[in-house]
Amino acid sequence: MASEPSTQSRVMFQAGDKAEEPAHRKLGKLTVKYNRKDLQRRLDIEEWIDGQLHLLFDCEEEEIPELEIDIDELLELTDEGQRTRLQELLQECGKPKEEFINGLLYRIKGLRKMSGSLKK
Repeated sequence: MASEPSTQSRVMFQAGDKAEEPAHRKLGKLTVKYNRKDLQRRLDIEEWIDGQLHLLFDCEEEEIPELEIDIDELLELTDEGQRTRLQELLQECGKPKEEFINGLLYRIKGLRKMSGSLKK
């Protein structure tokens, strides 16, 4: 049996490499879908919101009331709708909120809404 090597099965690795290559290229396209500057700007805004909420409610993160400010939701509204929605969300806050609202509205100008898949 050892003298008949030509009848044994052979494993070819070249075909597998070609099949993986398009998946790698496809992955590259996914990472370019969102502009890095837009993502960084959005992250900066979210961090700013978090810091401002700590100041507004004057407490630790665990003590902040259940509050979610959805940037994409705000971007779907008119300017006045954005202001009204923020006032509704912050109605439990006893401190003046206008400076925070004005600052947030200024920061989100020019942002684009992101698709649901990245948001979650």
